[in-house]
Amino acid sequence: MSKQLRIADVRLPDGTRVDVSIVDGRIDAIGADLQAKPDATRVQGDGALLLPGFVEGHTHLDKTMWGMRWYRNEVGRKLTDRIENERRFRAQSGHDAAAASLALARAFLQAGTTRLRTHVDIDTDARLKHLEGVLRTRDTLRNVLDMQIVAFPQSGMLEREGTITLLDQALGAGADVLGALDPALIDGDPVASLNATFDLATRHAKPIDIHLHEPAEIGAFTLKLLLDRVEALGMQGRVVVSHAFCLGALAPRERDPLLERLALLNVALLTTAPASVPVPPLAACIEKGVTLFGGNDGIRDTWNPYGSPDMLERAMLIGMRYDLRRDDALALAFDCVSHAAARGCQFADYGLHAGARADLVLVDAQTLAHAVAARPVRKLVVANGRIVARDGVLTLDA
Repeated sequence: MSKQLRIADVRLPDGTRVDVSIVDGRIDAIGADLQAKPDATRVQGDGALLLPGFVEGHTHLDKTMWGMRWYRNEVGRKLTDRIENERRFRAQSGHDAAAASLALARAFLQAGTTRLRTHVDIDTDARLKHLEGVLRTRDTLRNVLDMQIVAFPQSGMLEREGTITLLDQALGAGADVLGALDPALIDGDPVASLNATFDLATRHAKPIDIHLHEPAEIGAFTLKLLLDRVEALGMQGRVVVSHAFCLGALAPRERDPLLERLALLNVALLTTAPASVPVPPLAACIEKGVTLFGGNDGIRDTWNPYGSPDMLERAMLIGMRYDLRRDDALALAFDCVSHAAARGCQFADYGLHAGARADLVLVDAQTLAHAVAARPVRKLVVANGRIVARDGVLTLDA
Protein backbone atom coordinates (compact mmCIF):
# COMPACT_ATOMS: atom_id res chain seq x y z
CA MET A 1 0.00 0.00 0.00
CA SER A 2 1.31 3.46 -0.92
CA LYS A 3 2.17 5.97 1.81
CA GLN A 4 0.36 9.26 1.33
CA LEU A 5 0.66 12.63 3.05
CA ARG A 6 -1.36 15.76 2.40
CA ILE A 7 -0.23 19.16 3.71
CA ALA A 8 -3.03 21.71 3.47
CA ASP A 9 -2.89 25.50 3.22
CA VAL A 10 0.74 26.52 2.86
CA ARG A 11 2.30 29.44 1.01
CA LEU A 12 4.88 29.17 -1.76
CA PRO A 13 7.71 31.74 -1.68
CA ASP A 14 5.77 33.81 -4.25
CA GLY A 15 2.80 34.00 -1.85
CA THR A 16 0.50 31.52 -3.62
CA ARG A 17 -1.65 29.46 -1.21
CA VAL A 18 -1.50 25.76 -2.08
CA ASP A 19 -1.86 22.21 -0.79
CA VAL A 20 0.83 19.56 -1.24
CA SER A 21 0.13 15.91 -1.98
CA ILE A 22 2.92 13.41 -1.32
CA VAL A 23 2.84 9.77 -2.40
CA ASP A 24 5.58 7.21 -1.71
CA GLY A 25 8.21 9.81 -0.89
CA ARG A 26 7.58 12.01 -3.93
CA ILE A 27 5.63 15.19 -4.46
CA ASP A 28 2.54 14.07 -6.35
CA ALA A 29 0.96 17.47 -6.81
CA ILE A 30 1.07 21.08 -5.61
CA GLY A 31 -2.02 23.20 -6.13
CA ALA A 32 -5.08 24.84 -4.67
CA ASP A 33 -7.71 22.73 -2.91
CA LEU A 34 -6.24 19.34 -3.69
CA GLN A 35 -8.48 16.45 -2.81
CA ALA A 36 -6.96 14.17 -0.19
CA LYS A 37 -7.30 10.43 -0.59
CA PRO A 38 -9.19 8.79 2.31
CA ASP A 39 -6.16 6.96 3.71
CA ALA A 40 -3.74 9.93 3.49
CA THR A 41 -2.13 11.39 6.61
CA ARG A 42 -3.30 15.01 6.83
CA VAL A 43 -1.34 17.97 8.19
CA GLN A 44 -2.69 21.50 8.46
CA GLY A 45 -0.18 24.12 7.34
CA ASP A 46 -2.10 27.15 8.66
CA GLY A 47 -0.62 29.41 6.01
CA ALA A 48 3.03 28.65 6.88
CA LEU A 49 5.75 29.36 4.34
CA LEU A 50 6.71 26.27 2.32
CA LEU A 51 10.40 25.82 1.48
CA PRO A 52 12.34 22.98 -0.11
CA GLY A 53 14.49 20.91 2.24
CA PHE A 54 17.83 22.61 2.82
CA VAL A 55 21.13 21.42 1.36
CA GLU A 56 24.41 21.44 3.31
CA GLY A 57 27.07 21.58 0.61
CA HIS A 58 30.21 21.21 2.71
CA THR A 59 30.65 20.00 6.25
CA HIS A 60 32.80 17.58 8.28
CA LEU A 61 30.51 15.31 10.31
CA ASP A 62 33.36 13.08 11.44
CA LYS A 63 35.23 15.92 13.20
CA THR A 64 32.42 17.48 15.20
CA MET A 65 32.03 17.61 18.96
CA TRP A 66 28.43 18.75 18.72
CA GLY A 67 26.70 18.08 22.04
CA MET A 68 29.96 17.05 23.73
CA ARG A 69 32.14 18.78 26.30
CA TRP A 70 33.57 22.12 25.20
CA TYR A 71 36.96 21.81 23.51
CA ARG A 72 39.50 24.41 24.66
CA ASN A 73 41.14 25.64 21.46
CA GLU A 74 44.79 26.70 21.88
CA VAL A 75 46.06 25.68 18.45
CA GLY A 76 48.45 27.78 16.33
CA ARG A 77 47.30 29.89 13.40
CA LYS A 78 48.86 27.93 10.52
CA LEU A 79 46.87 25.37 8.55
CA THR A 80 49.46 22.72 9.35
CA ASP A 81 49.14 23.54 13.08
CA ARG A 82 45.44 22.77 12.91
CA ILE A 83 45.93 19.57 10.91
CA GLU A 84 48.54 18.20 13.31
CA ASN A 85 46.59 19.26 16.41
CA GLU A 86 43.45 17.57 15.19
CA ARG A 87 45.20 14.33 14.28
CA ARG A 88 46.84 14.23 17.71
CA PHE A 89 43.61 15.03 19.58
CA ARG A 90 41.56 12.41 17.78
CA ALA A 91 44.15 9.72 18.37
CA GLN A 92 44.53 10.54 22.07
CA SER A 93 40.84 11.06 22.85
CA GLY A 94 39.49 8.09 20.90
CA HIS A 95 37.06 10.43 19.12
CA ASP A 96 34.12 8.34 17.86
CA ALA A 97 33.23 9.48 14.35
CA ALA A 98 30.12 7.26 14.29
CA ALA A 99 28.54 8.77 17.40
CA ALA A 100 29.67 12.31 16.56
CA SER A 101 28.43 12.22 12.97
CA LEU A 102 25.08 10.72 13.95
CA ALA A 103 24.44 13.43 16.57
CA LEU A 104 25.19 16.23 14.13
CA ALA A 105 23.35 14.62 11.21
CA ARG A 106 20.23 14.31 13.35
CA ALA A 107 20.57 17.98 14.32
CA PHE A 108 20.77 18.89 10.62
CA LEU A 109 17.56 16.95 9.96
CA GLN A 110 15.81 18.60 12.88
CA ALA A 111 16.61 22.02 11.39
CA GLY A 112 15.43 21.11 7.89
CA THR A 113 18.50 19.80 6.03
CA THR A 114 17.58 16.77 3.94
CA ARG A 115 20.60 16.62 1.58
CA LEU A 116 24.16 16.81 2.84
CA ARG A 117 27.75 16.49 1.58
CA THR A 118 30.32 15.66 4.24
CA HIS A 119 34.09 15.41 3.92
CA VAL A 120 35.62 12.58 5.97
CA ASP A 121 39.30 12.38 6.89
CA ILE A 122 41.31 9.57 5.35
CA ASP A 123 44.52 9.44 7.33
CA THR A 124 47.53 7.15 7.57
CA ASP A 125 47.12 7.05 11.35
CA ALA A 126 43.35 6.47 11.57
CA ARG A 127 43.21 4.86 8.12
CA LEU A 128 39.50 4.28 7.26
CA LYS A 129 38.23 4.46 10.85
CA HIS A 130 36.44 7.81 10.44
CA LEU A 131 34.92 6.76 7.13
CA GLU A 132 33.55 3.58 8.66
CA GLY A 133 31.86 5.61 11.39
CA VAL A 134 30.22 8.02 8.94
CA LEU A 135 29.14 5.15 6.69
CA ARG A 136 27.25 3.76 9.69
CA THR A 137 25.53 7.11 10.16
CA ARG A 138 24.59 7.23 6.49
CA ASP A 139 23.12 3.75 6.72
CA THR A 140 21.18 4.60 9.90
CA LEU A 141 19.57 7.66 8.27
CA ARG A 142 19.41 6.34 4.71
CA ASN A 143 15.60 6.63 4.50
CA VAL A 144 15.50 10.32 5.40
CA LEU A 145 18.90 11.97 4.79
CA ASP A 146 20.52 11.93 1.35
CA MET A 147 24.22 11.98 2.28
CA GLN A 148 27.25 12.19 0.00
CA ILE A 149 30.60 11.24 1.53
CA VAL A 150 33.86 12.77 0.31
CA ALA A 151 37.07 10.80 0.98
CA PHE A 152 39.22 13.71 2.14
CA PRO A 153 43.03 13.61 2.59
CA GLN A 154 43.27 16.21 5.37
CA SER A 155 47.08 15.90 5.37
CA GLY A 156 47.35 16.08 1.59
CA MET A 157 47.71 13.46 -1.14
CA LEU A 158 51.50 13.22 -1.17
CA GLU A 159 52.69 14.31 2.28
CA ARG A 160 52.19 10.94 4.00
CA GLU A 161 53.10 7.76 2.16
CA GLY A 162 50.16 5.39 1.79
CA THR A 163 47.47 8.08 1.56
CA ILE A 164 46.67 7.40 -2.10
CA THR A 165 46.23 3.68 -1.37
CA LEU A 166 43.87 4.51 1.50
CA LEU A 167 41.86 6.89 -0.71
CA ASP A 168 41.59 4.13 -3.29
CA GLN A 169 40.23 1.83 -0.59
CA ALA A 170 37.83 4.51 0.68
CA LEU A 171 36.30 4.98 -2.76
CA GLY A 172 35.88 1.23 -3.04
CA ALA A 173 34.31 1.09 0.44
CA GLY A 174 31.48 3.51 -0.30
CA ALA A 175 32.77 7.10 -0.48
CA ASP A 176 30.95 8.97 -3.25
CA VAL A 177 33.44 11.73 -4.05
CA LEU A 178 37.23 12.12 -4.01
CA GLY A 179 38.58 15.03 -2.01
CA ALA A 180 41.90 16.86 -2.24
CA LEU A 181 43.74 19.69 -0.48
CA ASP A 182 46.00 22.57 -1.55
CA PRO A 183 48.21 20.83 -4.14
CA ALA A 184 50.87 23.58 -4.05
CA LEU A 185 51.06 24.65 -0.41
CA ILE A 186 50.34 21.33 1.32
CA ASP A 187 51.61 18.74 -1.17
CA GLY A 188 54.35 21.01 -2.53
CA ASP A 189 53.95 19.72 -6.08
CA PRO A 190 50.68 20.81 -7.72
CA VAL A 191 51.30 18.85 -10.93
CA ALA A 192 51.96 15.55 -9.17
CA SER A 193 49.17 16.14 -6.66
CA LEU A 194 46.54 16.95 -9.27
CA ASN A 195 47.70 14.10 -11.50
CA ALA A 196 47.26 11.66 -8.59
CA THR A 197 43.83 13.11 -7.77
CA PHE A 198 42.47 12.95 -11.30
CA ASP A 199 43.99 9.51 -11.96
CA LEU A 200 42.26 8.10 -8.89
CA ALA A 201 38.94 9.81 -9.62
CA THR A 202 39.01 8.62 -13.23
CA ARG A 203 39.80 5.04 -12.22
CA HIS A 204 36.80 4.96 -9.87
CA ALA A 205 34.54 7.15 -12.06
CA LYS A 206 34.00 9.49 -9.09
CA PRO A 207 33.61 13.27 -8.97
CA ILE A 208 36.13 15.54 -7.21
CA ASP A 209 35.70 18.15 -4.47
CA ILE A 210 38.98 19.93 -3.69
CA HIS A 211 39.71 22.24 -0.75
CA LEU A 212 41.60 25.18 -2.28
CA HIS A 213 42.75 27.60 0.42
CA GLU A 214 45.74 28.81 -1.59
CA PRO A 215 45.80 32.60 -1.91
CA ALA A 216 45.82 34.95 -4.89
CA GLU A 217 48.38 34.07 -7.60
CA ILE A 218 49.31 30.68 -6.10
CA GLY A 219 45.67 29.65 -5.96
CA ALA A 220 45.05 30.95 -9.48
CA PHE A 221 47.99 28.88 -10.77
CA THR A 222 46.62 25.73 -9.11
CA LEU A 223 43.12 26.47 -10.38
CA LYS A 224 44.36 26.77 -13.97
CA LEU A 225 46.11 23.41 -13.68
CA LEU A 226 42.93 21.86 -12.30
CA LEU A 227 40.78 23.29 -15.10
CA ASP A 228 43.24 21.97 -17.69
CA ARG A 229 42.65 18.47 -16.33
CA VAL A 230 38.87 18.87 -16.18
CA GLU A 231 38.90 19.80 -19.86
CA ALA A 232 41.38 17.16 -20.97
CA LEU A 233 39.64 14.32 -19.11
CA GLY A 234 36.07 15.33 -19.92
CA MET A 235 35.12 15.87 -16.27
CA GLN A 236 32.81 18.81 -16.91
CA GLY A 237 30.11 19.03 -14.26
CA ARG A 238 31.95 16.62 -11.94
CA VAL A 239 34.27 18.94 -10.01
CA VAL A 240 33.71 21.33 -7.11
CA VAL A 241 36.31 23.80 -5.85
CA SER A 242 35.67 24.48 -2.17
CA HIS A 243 36.65 27.81 -0.59
CA ALA A 244 38.54 29.20 -3.64
CA PHE A 245 39.85 32.13 -1.60
CA CYS A 246 42.08 33.14 -4.51
CA LEU A 247 39.09 34.29 -6.56
CA GLY A 248 38.28 36.89 -3.93
CA ALA A 249 41.82 38.30 -3.98
CA LEU A 250 42.43 38.69 -7.73
CA ALA A 251 41.79 41.81 -9.78
CA PRO A 252 38.85 41.44 -12.22
CA ARG A 253 41.19 41.24 -15.24
CA GLU A 254 42.78 38.11 -13.72
CA ARG A 255 39.67 36.75 -12.05
CA ASP A 256 37.09 37.03 -14.82
CA PRO A 257 38.83 34.71 -17.33
CA LEU A 258 38.95 32.07 -14.58
CA LEU A 259 35.25 32.53 -13.83
CA GLU A 260 34.43 32.25 -17.54
CA ARG A 261 36.39 29.02 -17.77
CA LEU A 262 34.75 27.66 -14.61
CA ALA A 263 31.36 28.33 -16.21
CA LEU A 264 32.38 26.78 -19.54
CA LEU A 265 33.57 23.60 -17.81
CA ASN A 266 30.66 23.56 -15.35
CA VAL A 267 32.96 23.55 -12.32
CA ALA A 268 31.06 24.71 -9.23
CA LEU A 269 32.36 26.72 -6.27
CA LEU A 270 31.62 26.27 -2.58
CA THR A 271 31.88 29.07 -0.04
CA THR A 272 31.34 29.15 3.70
CA ALA A 273 31.34 32.97 3.44
CA PRO A 274 33.94 33.44 6.18
CA ALA A 275 34.39 36.96 7.51
CA SER A 276 38.18 36.82 7.81
CA VAL A 277 39.43 35.88 4.31
CA PRO A 278 38.61 36.75 0.68
CA VAL A 279 35.64 34.93 -0.84
CA PRO A 280 34.62 34.23 -4.44
CA PRO A 281 32.53 37.16 -5.73
CA LEU A 282 28.85 36.20 -5.73
CA ALA A 283 27.66 38.84 -8.22
CA ALA A 284 30.46 38.09 -10.68
CA CYS A 285 29.81 34.34 -10.40
CA ILE A 286 26.13 34.84 -11.17
CA GLU A 287 26.99 37.16 -14.09
CA LYS A 288 29.42 34.65 -15.58
CA GLY A 289 27.15 31.63 -14.99
CA VAL A 290 29.21 29.93 -12.27
CA THR A 291 27.34 27.89 -9.66
CA LEU A 292 28.30 29.17 -6.20
CA PHE A 293 26.75 27.40 -3.23
CA GLY A 294 27.12 27.36 0.55
CA GLY A 295 28.11 25.20 3.48
CA ASN A 296 29.24 25.38 7.08
CA ASP A 297 32.63 23.65 6.92
CA GLY A 298 33.47 22.24 10.37
CA ILE A 299 30.96 22.71 13.17
CA ARG A 300 32.15 22.87 16.79
CA ASP A 301 35.42 20.97 16.36
CA THR A 302 39.15 21.38 17.07
CA TRP A 303 39.44 23.83 14.19
CA ASN A 304 36.47 26.01 14.87
CA PRO A 305 34.24 26.81 17.86
CA TYR A 306 31.53 28.24 15.60
CA GLY A 307 28.89 26.81 13.30
CA SER A 308 25.39 25.44 13.51
CA PRO A 309 23.43 22.74 11.67
CA ASP A 310 20.89 25.43 10.68
CA MET A 311 21.21 26.24 6.99
CA LEU A 312 18.96 29.28 7.35
CA GLU A 313 21.67 30.65 9.64
CA ARG A 314 24.30 29.88 7.01
CA ALA A 315 22.15 31.66 4.41
CA MET A 316 21.98 34.66 6.75
CA LEU A 317 25.79 34.64 7.14
CA ILE A 318 26.20 34.44 3.36
CA GLY A 319 23.85 37.42 3.07
CA MET A 320 25.85 39.38 5.62
CA ARG A 321 29.22 38.53 4.02
CA TYR A 322 28.04 39.64 0.59
CA ASP A 323 26.09 42.66 1.89
CA LEU A 324 22.74 41.32 0.63
CA ARG A 325 20.00 43.54 2.01
CA ARG A 326 17.11 43.65 -0.47
CA ASP A 327 14.53 40.88 -0.33
CA ASP A 328 15.46 39.68 -3.82
CA ALA A 329 19.13 39.59 -2.79
CA LEU A 330 18.33 37.50 0.28
CA ALA A 331 16.68 35.03 -2.09
CA LEU A 332 20.14 34.57 -3.63
CA ALA A 333 21.53 33.73 -0.19
CA PHE A 334 18.82 31.11 0.27
CA ASP A 335 19.56 29.73 -3.19
CA CYS A 336 23.12 29.02 -1.98
CA VAL A 337 21.73 26.52 0.56
CA SER A 338 18.98 25.11 -1.62
CA HIS A 339 18.82 24.95 -5.43
CA ALA A 340 22.42 26.05 -6.14
CA ALA A 341 23.76 23.58 -3.57
CA ALA A 342 21.68 20.75 -5.01
CA ARG A 343 22.98 21.64 -8.47
CA GLY A 344 26.61 21.95 -7.34
CA CYS A 345 26.54 18.62 -5.50
CA GLN A 346 24.34 17.00 -8.16
CA PHE A 347 21.57 15.94 -5.81
CA ALA A 348 18.81 14.68 -8.07
CA ASP A 349 15.06 15.36 -8.03
CA TYR A 350 15.27 18.48 -5.87
CA GLY A 351 12.71 21.25 -5.44
CA LEU A 352 9.05 22.09 -5.05
CA HIS A 353 7.49 20.42 -8.07
CA ALA A 354 5.64 17.25 -8.96
CA GLY A 355 8.03 14.30 -9.19
CA ALA A 356 10.65 15.76 -6.88
CA ARG A 357 11.71 13.91 -3.76
CA ALA A 358 9.39 15.14 -0.99
CA ASP A 359 11.82 17.20 1.13
CA LEU A 360 9.89 20.12 2.62
CA VAL A 361 10.18 22.63 5.44
CA LEU A 362 7.41 24.76 6.92
CA VAL A 363 8.23 27.95 8.85
CA ASP A 364 6.15 30.75 10.29
CA ALA A 365 7.61 33.56 8.17
CA GLN A 366 5.98 36.16 5.96
CA THR A 367 8.48 35.88 3.10
CA LEU A 368 11.64 34.04 2.10
CA ALA A 369 13.76 37.03 3.14
CA HIS A 370 12.00 37.04 6.51
CA ALA A 371 12.82 33.34 6.96
CA VAL A 372 16.53 33.93 6.26
CA ALA A 373 16.76 36.95 8.56
CA ALA A 374 14.64 35.60 11.45
CA ARG A 375 15.45 31.87 11.19
CA PRO A 376 12.21 30.76 12.83
CA VAL A 377 11.74 27.35 14.45
CA ARG A 378 10.91 24.73 11.85
CA LYS A 379 7.19 24.04 12.18
CA LEU A 380 7.44 20.86 10.11
CA VAL A 381 10.24 18.99 8.33
CA VAL A 382 9.45 16.29 5.77
CA ALA A 383 12.31 14.17 4.41
CA ASN A 384 11.74 11.68 1.61
CA GLY A 385 8.02 11.88 2.32
CA ARG A 386 8.37 11.21 6.07
CA ILE A 387 7.68 13.68 8.85
CA VAL A 388 10.95 13.88 10.77
CA ALA A 389 10.48 17.00 12.92
CA ARG A 390 7.65 19.10 14.35
CA ASP A 391 8.00 22.47 16.05
CA GLY A 392 11.76 22.17 16.27
CA VAL A 393 11.75 18.67 17.77
CA LEU A 394 13.10 15.63 15.91
CA THR A 395 10.41 12.95 15.72
CA LEU A 396 11.26 10.68 12.78
CA ASP A 397 7.57 9.77 12.53
CA ALA A 398 6.68 6.99 10.14
